[in-house]
Parts: sequence; C-alpha cells; structure tokens
Amino acid sequence: MTQTCTAGDETPQNSQFRADSPAALLAVVPQLLGFVPETSLVVIGIEPPGRVKVTLRYDLPDPPGAGVAADVAAHAVGVISAQEITTMVTVGYGPETLVDMVATALQAAAREAGIELGEFLRVDDGRYWSYTCDDDVCCPAAGVPFDASAPSATGAGTATQVLPDRAAVAARVAPLGGITAESMRQATRRAERHVTRLLAKARKSGRLGAVRHLIASEGLATVSAMITTYRAGGRYGADYQLARMMVALRDLRVRDDAWARMDPAHRDAHRRLWIDVTRRAQPGYVAAPAALLAFVAWQCGDGALANVALDRALADDPRYSMALLLRQVITAGAPPSLARLPMTPEEVAASYDDAERSYDGAVGEGGADHDHEMDSGVHDPDSDDEL
Repeated sequence: MTQTCTAGDETPQNSQFRADSPAALLAVVPQLLGFVPETSLVVIGIEPPGRVKVTLRYDLPDPPGAGVAADVAAHAVGVISAQEITTMVTVGYGPETLVDMVATALQAAAREAGIELGEFLRVDDGRYWSYTCDDDVCCPAAGVPFDASAPSATGAGTATQVLPDRAAVAARVAPLGGITAESMRQATRRAERHVTRLLAKARKSGRLGAVRHLIASEGLATVSAMITTYRAGGRYGADYQLARMMVALRDLRVRDDAWARMDPAHRDAHRRLWIDVTRRAQPGYVAAPAALLAFVAWQCGDGALANVALDRALADDPRYSMALLLRQVITAGAPPSLARLPMTPEEVAASYDDAERSYDGAVGEGGADHDHEMDSGVHDPDSDDEL
C-alpha cells in the first residue's frame, strides 16, 4: 500500500486543528499533505486542544478487498495508538465502492482500540458524505456540495504550498532530461575517470590504502563545500561540481559525513541542495542524495516529499539501507523531532578511522586486501551499504 506519512511537532503539523465543520476539515487536509489527494484515505490524529499530531495518507485499495482494507485500518490505528492519540478524523477521497470497505474496517479498528472517530467523510465529484452523521438535514443522501478551492482560515499557516496532486510532488524530484541530462552524463563520466586514474596509480605503487584515504578526503571536501555554498544562499556553479559530489557520495564515509551535517537549523537550504543533486544524479548515483533528501524532508515535516525521495532512492538501489531504514521509521509515523543527526562529523571521522586501522591490521596479518572499487572504477568502501 502506498502511503504518505507526516507526523509530529514541526510545520505543517504544528497548527491548531478546528474540525468544527466538514468544510473546515476538507479545507485543511490538502494543506497538511502539501497536495490535493485523489483516490486516497487520509487519517489525522489529533491531541487536545486540537493540535495535529500525525497525518497519514493511503492509496485506496483498487480493487477493494476485506483483507487489504483491514491492513490499511490496522496500520493507521496502530500508528495513532502508538503515539497515545485518542482522537482522529478521516476523509476518504473516491467513489463509494472504494471507500466503503476501508471505512468499515477503520471504524471497527478504532472502536476496538478505544480511539474516538471525530469525523469520517467521503469526498467525490465536489460533494461530501459523512459516515458519522445520519441526519438527512445536514447530511443528505445525495451528498453536500462544497467548493474545494475555497480558502479557509482554519488551514492558514499549515503549508507554504499546495500542489495539485501527488504526481506534482514526485515531479519535484524527477530526473531532468534533455541537454541537462546529457551534460550530467558527461560530467559524471569525467568524475569516474578521475577516480579510476587514482586507483590505477595506486595499484602500480601498492599504496591502495593511501589512495582510498585521498579519494575520501577529496569527497569530504567537495560535499562540505557544497553544503556551505547552499547554506549561504548559493547554488552549484557547474555540472562537474555536482558530478564530483555524486561520485563522492557513493563512499559511505562521505555520505555519513554529509548526513551528520544536516543541522535542522539549515533544513531549507539542505532541501534545495538535495533536490538539485537528486534531480541531476545519474543512474547508480541517485540513492545517496535521494536518501539524504528524504531525511531532510522528514526534518521539515514534509512526509510527501520524503516518501517520493525514498521512491527514487530505492528505485536506484532497492537494498540501500539508509533508504530502507528511513522508510520504516517514517511509515511508522515517527515525528520530525526524532530526525536527529546520527553522529557529529568528528564522530563519523573517528569511527571510520578506527575501522580503517582494524582493516589495515588484518591485511598486515595476512588478510585479503581489497580496493573496494565499484563498477566503472568508482571507489566504494562497502558495496553492501551497511549503516
């Protein structure tokens, strides 16, 4: 089941939620998600005095089925319960045939968990119906028309931008084509050749360990400089700069150092950076910047962006463990306040230095030496990508 999860104590969730009418609820949902949902189930967990704690969005099962409906309901109620939330409101976007079965399963699961279902609406073709109200005066069988485009003070400040649909969110991180893609392909080949030449010299000299350290040092400097540039409001100056960065991020030491520098005080700058890199990254080099973008989007409380970034990371490398870990955590509804930095840059450096000393000692005692180069001659200290 495809899901968007935005949770916790950061924008856009740090807002008072007044579901004093169905229209107010319908106005605020797109602002919480950052896009207008279609064929979706949206579940919002609320804690007193009306603060949004978690927002979950699921694709409606199509074709519908009792089993998959129960799975969606169990996950939603599980996330709400795990955060000790006792009230939720829900909106199903789509035809009755798709929403009804999920609505039945969710209502049953909420009752069993002791969660109050404050409102449950179904929206289709400019009308809404309520599963919690059977008064024909306010909730007629023909549905209640509403203006989905009407602004609402209820949702003020919950999001800076509402996109027309989830596809528009995915387009923010979609790969660029045309002349930009061709330029990045050429720049990436140049960056790969640079690393290959260094490794070739190392084989001749027998100093593979020293060259590995040199390549890592170059990568650390490249990525650190780019982070500094974006924090100052700038952008990359040439495609080759980004290509060097992409190739460097395949080294886990460089990737982990970048991760450790994602101070939430600069999260908007970091988001711009990783969007730029992810959109221009060539196949085989997408996973690292896309996973870093997902982490920063999570820090921002932007679950939609985090999930589409993870889609790109795992499409590039289905076993990329940072992306798999983030998907598990974000899907569980973990709040942005838990998006803490794994280490300081100094701790990352010390960790890898200790590991390198242990590795060199093993080689000196007769262990096998490995240069850990990737396909195309690109340096990779650990192709299994263990965190």
